[in-house]
Amino acid sequence: MKMHVCLTFDDNFWAPAFATMRSVCLFTHRREDLVFHLCHRTLAPEHRADLEKIVEEFPVELRWYDLDQSDMFRDIAGRMPENKRLSNIVYARLMIDRLVAPDVERILYLDCDMLVRDDIFRLFDLDLEGKAIAAVRDPAGALITGQRDLKKNRDIFDPADPYFNAGMVLIDIAKWREADILGRMEEAYASGVMQRIYYDQDLLNLIFRGKWLQLPWRWNTIDARHAHDGLDPAIVHYTGDTKPWSVFAHTFQSVAYARFYRHVMTNDLFYRFAKHRWKRWWLKKLRLGR
Repeated sequence: MKMHVCLTFDDNFWAPAFATMRSVCLFTHRREDLVFHLCHRTLAPEHRADLEKIVEEFPVELRWYDLDQSDMFRDIAGRMPENKRLSNIVYARLMIDRLVAPDVERILYLDCDMLVRDDIFRLFDLDLEGKAIAAVRDPAGALITGQRDLKKNRDIFDPADPYFNAGMVLIDIAKWREADILGRMEEAYASGVMQRIYYDQDLLNLIFRGKWLQLPWRWNTIDARHAHDGLDPAIVHYTGDTKPWSVFAHTFQSVAYARFYRHVMTNDLFYRFAKHRWKRWWLKKLRLGR
């Protein structure tokens, strides 16, 4: 059985995407069954070459989706509310069923700020119990939807409803397609709901409210800190402001598995990515200083 994994990223996240992909490979013996679906935009040729090196180490298959060439993505990203921190690449996962080939029946979506530490084939053996998706409850769900005093958007969300983090979602493609994600998003936009919620994650929670399978916390350990190291998380999710590719994380071990993450990314790519980030930071400072 092929195991399909989807990542979405732009050129600012090519190195973390490689680290996530390589961590998947490192923690399974069934590498020849892995198929990575790489949904990208603004990807430089030299950075694509970095990602392609994964096949030199592991017998995996790569399938590429250039979203800059997708009329459907450009239309959606151009009209929907803009996520300035994450970029509109967040909307790409909503169209997974429109992008993948008919041979894909089940796919695992992973954010690119994740480190996998267990065999994800275990997820593919799960009985989804008729549900379209499986995910992990987000401990900050009520705060994400309710915000200050947990009162915002009470007409849309009920804090008593379990809320999942969409950074890791196991998807039954047929049932996802039946849910008509893009159609529901268009309805939410027309009614003004999309303009009030937290982008695609809130939308997915609305669509699948009461219709998702809750997985144990270890399959999406959110805001992973150094204290999580001893709890043996299966997937580490760096949702906080400090990321494992920052100097601060390595100096003070403020996030889980910081040193290990660097070696998963590989030292060469880690330091080249650091230079890339510093260059972007200085260019931004110079532009703001004009």
